Amino acid sequence: MKSFVYQDTTISFVTAAAQTCLLIEQAPDHERGEWIEQMLRLLPVLYLRTRLLEDAERMMEDEPQRFVTEEDYNYTLFGIRNLLGDDDAYLDVFVDRGIYTDEVATNYISEKLADIYQELKDMAAAFQIGEEPIMNDAVIACREAFDAHWGQKLTDVMRPLHAIAHSLKEDE
Repeated sequence: MKSFVYQDTTISFVTAAAQTCLLIEQAPDHERGEWIEQMLRLLPVLYLRTRLLEDAERMMEDEPQRFVTEEDYNYTLFGIRNLLGDDDAYLDVFVDRGIYTDEVATNYISEKLADIYQELKDMAAAFQIGEEPIMNDAVIACREAFDAHWGQKLTDVMRPLHAIAHSLKEDE
């Protein structure tokens, strides 16, 4: 049996993560509608690839190394914010354990995507080291972070991105 790191599901996840990182990094180089359309195609694939990861055990005691700097994070954040302009902000209803409240919060697509980017890029950078224990634990840590927070952030940004894409088509 193949090691977790070399399983098809893991390779597919890492590939989707790398594609997502690249698209987020290149946000300033894209036309807004094109970038949103590509994100709307890629984010569901990333979600699915992450959900399909098989369970695995960590191989090392220490947490995986972090690679994304504050400058990297801010570059992605402001690149997306500048691309989306006023459409970056969206209103959301706070949900706690499936119970809706009347508390409305302003959220930002750029912040949620920058948070996702940080998790994915840290994993991808660790994966590039090429040492199986490091790669293994980086993927596991990324999956744990998906379960804890960035999976929800991914689903959260789909709705406003969909709305923006739809309004751009109406404007054509």
